[in-house]
Amino acid sequence: MKYLKQGILTSYQNLGKNGLRHLGINPSGVMDRLSARILNIALQNNEDQAVLEMHFPAPELLFEENCTIIIGGANFSPTIDNKAIENWKTILVKTGSVLRFRKLIAGSRAYLAIKEENCNFLPYVGHISNLSQKKLIRFTEGNEFGLLSESSKQAFENQAFVVSNASNRMGFRMNADILEVTSKKELVSSAVDFGTIQLLPSGQIIVLMADHQTSGGYPRLGNIVSVDLPKLAQCNVNESIIFKKISVQEAEDLLIQQELELQKLKSSIRFFNDKQKN
Repeated sequence: MKYLKQGILTSYQNLGKNGLRHLGINPSGVMDRLSARILNIALQNNEDQAVLEMHFPAPELLFEENCTIIIGGANFSPTIDNKAIENWKTILVKTGSVLRFRKLIAGSRAYLAIKEENCNFLPYVGHISNLSQKKLIRFTEGNEFGLLSESSKQAFENQAFVVSNASNRMGFRMNADILEVTSKKELVSSAVDFGTIQLLPSGQIIVLMADHQTSGGYPRLGNIVSVDLPKLAQCNVNESIIFKKISVQEAEDLLIQQELELQKLKSSIRFFNDKQKN
């Protein structure tokens, strides 16, 4: 594959590297992990295989060998040799074909997964959601949520937070009415993670994203539940979100349900491809 145009902030990302936080090295990886996993599952790749994470304007790519591809995440109106193709469908690509993206329809980050061979894969069309709708983002309460005043606790779940233009892969800064604490305390730096919601000295919040630091000293108001992180990762600047607090048990149940759905997807694709071989 050859780049004819680079695009903006294009990078290869996998699901991240774990086990190095004690050295100050964060996991990093894709912003929308669910999309990346689904694309690799659809191609029967290892789920952790690197995918191309693209922003708009996206790159223009020349394929130098026959292969099978699938695109998902944001909808950038992709085309192969100027013919429109759909997200979430496996596509056989011939040598010399060119992949282009015409316009941003919805979402913030599109992903490209590749299988370096022509295969008769199930034309997967799942995981299609309305990325343009106002997003409800669920969170579990953090250690310092209790520092908020009662009015700010209410405001946290009853006002819209807007993604600031000072947002990136390290964190999404949010604009909203200022949140207040009952008393200001000096906190010892503590571990943070992808999805940790921190209260800044300004009274605004930041949600840590894939390239987050490993520790921080700002109050941790909560943590975005795992199943909603991909939804947040697909937000563009100036998009609004609403937070909703749920229990840890509810968050775990949601994650278990998501993993069960992914297991069903793996089984159906494996069955289809085994049937084709026979």
